[in-house]
Amino acid sequence: MLVVRPAKPADLPGLERLAGSATPRLTNLPVHRDRLEERITRSQRALAREIDFPGDESYVFVLEDLERGEVVGTATIRAQAGAQEAYYTYRQETLIHASQQLNVRREVQTLSLSHEVSEASLLCALSLDARYKGTSAESLLRRARLMFIAQYPERFAEILAVAFPGYLDADGESPFWNSVGRHFFVRGYQDINHLAGVRSKSFIAEVMPQFPLYLSLLTPPARAAIGREHPDHEVALGEMLAEGFVRSRHVDIFDAGPVIKAERERLETFRRSTWHPVRIRPAAALPDAEPAMIANQKLDGFRCVVARYALSPTGQLMLSPEHAALLGVEEGRAVLAAPLALSAGEDVFDEGEL
Repeated sequence: MLVVRPAKPADLPGLERLAGSATPRLTNLPVHRDRLEERITRSQRALAREIDFPGDESYVFVLEDLERGEVVGTATIRAQAGAQEAYYTYRQETLIHASQQLNVRREVQTLSLSHEVSEASLLCALSLDARYKGTSAESLLRRARLMFIAQYPERFAEILAVAFPGYLDADGESPFWNSVGRHFFVRGYQDINHLAGVRSKSFIAEVMPQFPLYLSLLTPPARAAIGREHPDHEVALGEMLAEGFVRSRHVDIFDAGPVIKAERERLETFRRSTWHPVRIRPAAALPDAEPAMIANQKLDGFRCVVARYALSPTGQLMLSPEHAALLGVEEGRAVLAAPLALSAGEDVFDEGEL
């Protein structure tokens, strides 16, 4: 039985293992014990506070396999991406160069340093044990965060964003970084990615060029990598697009991976989630039903599981005693439910502002 819950100090070894096995290595999930411990502590502090609007809070969740007694996944929400320091991206733009004298008009694609995403809430730092990839555990871990946001909207921004790892070649190198960032930092992609995870990111504004980058001056592999996700994250990106996220003009400043965004109320989980009172029945007596994410109403005791979306004629959600105990709910208590399945999403590019 699998459950998503807030991280606690005892989960630190599991987070270290997941950080080390993430493909590719994640800036927001560094292989650094002290930084991971700090993230757990910050998460616990955020859950213990009364909050009326988003700030520098981070909420770290884990996916626990209760039968194995293992933490097998982790994912985080940053309430405001740039609360502590600006969250930098490159914004794709089009400039027009024209000359009436020469009768020339050219549209030129550029990348401009931006911190517009700083105001959004960021879903990040997701890593899942390879044994659970391709199962419902993957969707549960990824989208349980939306179930949490739906219950505590005051803690988060109206706009949600997700930055996906960008394309790397067979040697684990980023063509985009090698064509852009390496000229200013004289460091490899893996090295700078690690530094960004364990130190302040103020060095980005200090060293990266402030003027637009003309795509025509980049190498062909670098141009091809812009907005392209890492192959291991294609399924994840597809699911989030089906959820209702759209591609923005922003890409990651290091590897040019895509940044997707959405108004949270437009997401499928928000639109289709419903409160139901609980009715507890033996597992063998539950009717067949489509799977759903089921979450309790607790803050620091938040729990989210996958269970059958089995409703009684009067609209009660029928849960087994095992699932009820796992959620910490009694008969008659309300839980939030949302279908696990999503319709096929469209790969839409949002040409508007984030």
